[in-house]
Amino acid sequence: MTDVIPAQRFVGSSVPRSEDRRILTGAGTYVDDIQLPGMLHAVFVRSTVAHALLTRVDADEARALPGVVAVYTGSEVQALLAPGAPPPTMMPGMPSPAFTILATDKVRLVGDPIALVVGESKYLAEDGAELVEVDYEELAPVASSADALDPASTPIFADAGSNVLVDSRRNTFGDVDAAFASADHRVSVKLDQHRHQNVPMECRGSVSSFDPTTGVLTVHASNQGVHLAKMVLSVQLGLPADSVHVLCGDIGGSFGLKISASREDIACAAASRALGRPVKWIEDRREHLMASGHAREESMVAEAAATADGDILAMKVAMTVDTGAYPGMGAMISGLIETMLPGPYKVGALEFTFTATVTNKATYVAYRGPWAAEVFTRERLFDIVAHELGIEPLELRLRNVATRGEAPLAMVTGRSLAGVTTRESLERMAEIVDLPAFRARQAAARADGRYLGLGVASFIEAAPGPRTEGGGGGIMGPEQVRMRLEPDGIVSVFTAQMPHGQSHETTFAQIAADEVGVPFEQVRVVVGDSDTAPMGFGTGGSRAATMAGGATLHTARALRERILDLSADLLEASPGDLDLVAGEVSVRGVPVSAISLAEVASRTPEPLEAQQAFDGGEGGWSGGTHCAIVDVDIETGHVAIERYIVVEDCGALINPAIVEGQVRGGVAQGIGAVLLERSAYDENAQFLAGTFMDYLLPTATEIPRIEIHHLETVPLDPHVNFRGVGEGGMIASPPTLCNAIEDALAPFGVTITEQHLPPARILELMGAIEPDQ
Repeated sequence: MTDVIPAQRFVGSSVPRSEDRRILTGAGTYVDDIQLPGMLHAVFVRSTVAHALLTRVDADEARALPGVVAVYTGSEVQALLAPGAPPPTMMPGMPSPAFTILATDKVRLVGDPIALVVGESKYLAEDGAELVEVDYEELAPVASSADALDPASTPIFADAGSNVLVDSRRNTFGDVDAAFASADHRVSVKLDQHRHQNVPMECRGSVSSFDPTTGVLTVHASNQGVHLAKMVLSVQLGLPADSVHVLCGDIGGSFGLKISASREDIACAAASRALGRPVKWIEDRREHLMASGHAREESMVAEAAATADGDILAMKVAMTVDTGAYPGMGAMISGLIETMLPGPYKVGALEFTFTATVTNKATYVAYRGPWAAEVFTRERLFDIVAHELGIEPLELRLRNVATRGEAPLAMVTGRSLAGVTTRESLERMAEIVDLPAFRARQAAARADGRYLGLGVASFIEAAPGPRTEGGGGGIMGPEQVRMRLEPDGIVSVFTAQMPHGQSHETTFAQIAADEVGVPFEQVRVVVGDSDTAPMGFGTGGSRAATMAGGATLHTARALRERILDLSADLLEASPGDLDLVAGEVSVRGVPVSAISLAEVASRTPEPLEAQQAFDGGEGGWSGGTHCAIVDVDIETGHVAIERYIVVEDCGALINPAIVEGQVRGGVAQGIGAVLLERSAYDENAQFLAGTFMDYLLPTATEIPRIEIHHLETVPLDPHVNFRGVGEGGMIASPPTLCNAIEDALAPFGVTITEQHLPPARILELMGAIEPDQ
């Protein structure tokens, strides 16, 4: 192989997104744009109560309605599925109670699907759904983890025996007891992350089309990855894997929600096979807010042992997660939270206790940075310790943060800290904000009746993280990319990644263009087809830049070598004497001998392809420090964000504009989570946030200008110099904002122990109004 690598021309530039022309002009193709001959429309009858036995489901009147083609109850859907197929779950290795695709014997949340109505139009199907009569024998609702922990609570799943899915599982790292015994100060606080949710522009949906002549099920889906959806549908319907074809077009966001195939997708696929016609299901916004899935709702009792100088010796965290009614991500994510709790700090010992409960609420799903509880817990706890010791929170972090090249080289939980640059981000932030000047301004503002506050928080995210024993790739394994030179000279890049806002069509093309030696416009990134995409998990966990980007880089180099080897025969020269620049191969120093890649492809008897897998190499961390300066109006409780700053390190930037868009989008979601968004239930587990009048989203007027400063340190891997950046904005902004609000309210003696801080709650914490009972 030649050692000649083409000079980079596109990586590092803010190349305009290639997908923007299609999306911004309305030429994108989303699931609801799919129109197939003979297509039917599905609507689900959903439970209106949180917890009840189903005593009667009468669909006779609905079936008699003209235009209603079929109505399937829960047992009838179950009869269409593979006998004995386990219910779909995102909890490998965790206890998973038995349940059916649609409710059969009982309902477990408001919005639980009970029956599927299929009509010639969605309007007719909705009319039919209104005619389905459901009788309930209501059971006592389990509305919170506290309810679930009560042994007297009615079990939501009879086979589980109780509503505690995981009971106080405890792991210890280091000598926790000795650290607490020797500490000068011990701080304990109960912290709560409230329930909120993914709110993509496009709700869930699918179009299932079973061809009885071939036995092939084709599913158009709004999904983060085609292969996992294909596997689940294959198992549930008892179809051979090669008889399931999943296609994804443009996706209007997901943030972790659209993983695998939903219960509704499975029911619609079964109906399509039974009816021999395509069936489309498009979730409406009320369904989405109520039943698609929610995130967070975790409570942490956190303790810290510290010296008088502010060294954090040890932490104890007991976390309880409300996983909702059906098995989701809540219990599975605990291992990552446990591992990551020390973060980039020199915490010498950790005790982590985990409890997972089942409640009559929507299922716990992944949401941008699903392990965010570890950052919120640690960064709030550090501020509380700093206040007790009279140390600036930023200074306390600098005293405890790990330094590159110095011991300890790993968290006490075992993850390597090699390459972590949190100290650099903290020092850079200190320079940017000029803390002494802010404190002087804060004091002057307080004298005038204005309450300013400054908060910081630091984070690291595995992108995919340093190599661990047994290899890299993280929990989702290596990533594969296949690349092909087409007859017209286009370089096609096939990936299992499924972009839904991350701009893979642009960034992977930038990498391939540089490494192969073609213009950016000569690369086509192909996604969303289970028949052509290499096997892979799909998009999630900030893996795309490092994992798929690295696979693209290595595959492009392999394809380049193949092109040069074959071109050597055509040009009667040694491969080492050839250049491949701007889509043409020429003998070095003899440019008149150049031939285009289209000509190379046309004179090659077999397709020019390459495929490589990449496990993350030496890996590395993304991370950084956030800072918010807020102005709290003590008359109204309104929080205005005066300034928001991010110091971010994700290695070399493939496309700076895209990186900054990802950071800003994540910060905006975190701001919304703290100040506005909440998936609220009452004490009877009735859902209270079914519209955007109740579930409040941030707009451009609530989001400040977000300043971003890049460190761009060199990662550990010698070849792949870029790392993922998708999660950090969302996981660091909530504790940053909460820390800033607490700092602003310090004269009132307020300690922030929760994440949701709308104006009324601010006033309650200050004592200006009585808490809402």
